[in-house]
Amino acid sequence: MPVKEVSPVERIVVIGASAGGFSALQTIFSELGSKFNFPILVCKHLGIGDEKGLVDVLAKRTGTTVLLSQDKLPMHNGCIYMAPGNYHLQVESREMLSLSVDERVCHSRPAIDVLFESAAEVFGENVTAIVLTGATSDGAAGVRAVKEAGGKVVAQSPESAEVKIMPKAAIETGCTDAILDLADIASYLRQP
Repeated sequence: MPVKEVSPVERIVVIGASAGGFSALQTIFSELGSKFNFPILVCKHLGIGDEKGLVDVLAKRTGTTVLLSQDKLPMHNGCIYMAPGNYHLQVESREMLSLSVDERVCHSRPAIDVLFESAAEVFGENVTAIVLTGATSDGAAGVRAVKEAGGKVVAQSPESAEVKIMPKAAIETGCTDAILDLADIASYLRQP
C-alpha cells in the first residue's frame, strides 16, 4: 500500500469558545466547508465527557474531520482538533499536540489562554487566533501572546455573540485585527 505524503503544517488556526460556542462553531465550520489547508485547534469550555458528543455532532453536521485531541497526537492540515474536558490542549511542536493537567486558568481546563500561548510560541506569525462567544475573560492573555508573536487576532462581533463578555475582553486588549460576524469569520479563514 503506498504511503500518503503528508504536507507540513505551515499555518495554524486556534479558536476559543465558551457559553454559546457550539452554535458559533457549527456556523463557522459549516460555512468554511471541508476544503481548508491548515489544522484548526478548538478550546471550548465544557464539562468532562461532553466533548465526544460535540465532536460527533460537529463532524456530522459540517462534513469536516473533527477529532478529539489526545496527548502526542500528530497534527495534520485539514483537520479540526477539539480539546478534551479537564485537559489543557497545547501545541507541542509544528507536528504534534499535547495535553496537560496543569492548574486551571480563568477557572477553566481546558483554557483558551493556554492553547493560544502555546500556538504563538511554536508558530509565531503563522497563527490566527479567534475568540468567540463566552462569559469569561479567558483568551485575552492568549490574544496578547499571539499578537506579540506577529500572528493575527479575530474576535466575534459582540453584537452577534450569544454572550458578549469573552469577545469584548479580547477586543479591549487592543490586539484584534478584525471584529467579524460568524459567517465573515469563515470567509476570513479562506484568505491565503
